[in-house]
Amino acid sequence: MGDSHDWRPFIYGGFSSCTAEFGTFPIDTTKTRLQIQGQKLDGRFTVVRYNGMFHALSRITREEGVRALYSGIWPALLRQSTYGTIKFGIYYTLKKWIDHPEVEDMMTNIFCGVIAGVVSSAIANPTDVLKVRMQACSTSLQQKSMFECFGDVYRQEGISGLWRGVGPTAQRAAVITAVELPIYDICKHRLIQGNVMGDTVSNHFVSSFISSLGGAVASTPIDVVRVRLMNQRRLKSGVRFGFGMSSDFSLHKSRLYRGTLDCFVQTVRHEGIMALYRGFIPTWLRMGPWNVIFFITYEQLKKLY
Repeated sequence: MGDSHDWRPFIYGGFSSCTAEFGTFPIDTTKTRLQIQGQKLDGRFTVVRYNGMFHALSRITREEGVRALYSGIWPALLRQSTYGTIKFGIYYTLKKWIDHPEVEDMMTNIFCGVIAGVVSSAIANPTDVLKVRMQACSTSLQQKSMFECFGDVYRQEGISGLWRGVGPTAQRAAVITAVELPIYDICKHRLIQGNVMGDTVSNHFVSSFISSLGGAVASTPIDVVRVRLMNQRRLKSGVRFGFGMSSDFSLHKSRLYRGTLDCFVQTVRHEGIMALYRGFIPTWLRMGPWNVIFFITYEQLKKLY
């Protein structure tokens, strides 16, 4: 990767992200279902239907079919083709601008990770909203295509509906990128320097799995808030909701959380602090394989081209 205008980190990042996304998406669906259930303020999701990731996988498959586990896959792949491309491209390009490629400085890596995470997630937020809304549908009657879902959001909530939850999304992406990528790069570098492992698939596997644990611990509370904000509806003035309800009533009833901090406070107040780690196991179990698939694919592409 010669000059600072190299396009390959962007292409490799996007392709590797889509590969990892498709391979781990059913786990992400269970994570979303676990995170939105049990809300005291949202009547649609007060019932706790799933006891954990494996119970959710089993029940969704039994009641809704295997296809339901991949509901939202198209906006997810569209998201990764933009978010993944921009995030990893910016991260590795910034690193080359600031430091020598062979140097792994923690503060430089964190800085590059934060910038890459915030910019990429803000741009890709509409695809994330569509993915969450499609994953949240729990019956075949509610299932809609990506374009139908886009039309509903735009028609009922306006263009701002597509950027619902952009604050916590950007915060989560900044945290994940600032934790996972520096941990991966430094672990890989230390294993090579200490002659423990060379620049091999085994090294990439170990480094990516360690980085995923750090990312899951740091990001799960933000992810719970992000998913809940994205899944709530804030209808435009004049849009009716339900049977004979006025737009004022529907607007009031649909505004569950006023923002990131309010959602955080309300969740802890009504459901306890552990509610912020709802979905932690599927988050980690998804991040682990996702990172392994991503980094091994990415590293192999670097060697091939």
